[in-house]
Amino acid sequence: MEESISLKEIYEIVKKRIWLILTITVIATLISAVVSLFILTPIYQSSTQILVNNTKSENNGLDINDIRTNTELINTYSVIIKSPAILDIVIEELELNRSYGALKSQINVKPENNSQVVSIVVEDKNPVLAANIANRIASVFKTSIVDLMNNNVDNVSVLAEAKISENPSPIKPNSTLNIAIAIVLGLMAGVGLAFLLDYLDNTVKTEQDIVNLLDLPVLGSISQIREQEEKASVPSQQNQAVGSVTIES
Repeated sequence: MEESISLKEIYEIVKKRIWLILTITVIATLISAVVSLFILTPIYQSSTQILVNNTKSENNGLDINDIRTNTELINTYSVIIKSPAILDIVIEELELNRSYGALKSQINVKPENNSQVVSIVVEDKNPVLAANIANRIASVFKTSIVDLMNNNVDNVSVLAEAKISENPSPIKPNSTLNIAIAIVLGLMAGVGLAFLLDYLDNTVKTEQDIVNLLDLPVLGSISQIREQEEKASVPSQQNQAVGSVTIES
């Protein structure tokens, strides 16, 4: 029955292959950094918020049923916002060189905590264009929703327009996260390769290898003589040889 590997053996394997592990980790980190910083196209995000109300009650009071109805209509609003009825107009007004499907894939509509507030989030490689698309979608939805819903909705307000910051930061690729993942994966791959090479290595290097391979005790061993020790022993041997010479008359 094979014995499980001990912590000491794990340490020895890692220690023996430490340069291999570090090399793989460094290579993986460099590749991730180059791809994230110089190859992948940065994507920016911009969003706007709109408030959609149902038809006002006759008593001009707060009707809980109206609020519940508005909340239930959020899914309908999300579908309408991403429909051709809205996006085709946006493409035409902004003169976008892309199809309806391509623009739809850039848009995410999210209700805010089961409220009547809807966030329209747009991603694009151009931060200015992302903000313009988000604002234009809100504007087109506001003017078109009355006809589309057969006058069931008569009050759409833009709560917050999408704005462009002076130094916009891309949301992806996340270079820091990618590099951190590359370091972890590099270490895992390096350690895994180190254990694989050790497993495939059938050569006998130590006394323990002989014991494990032949299941026999070691009766004796020949120690290695270092080169410096060997050189130091040569003069002493020569001196002994000279001292032992006798001169006969």
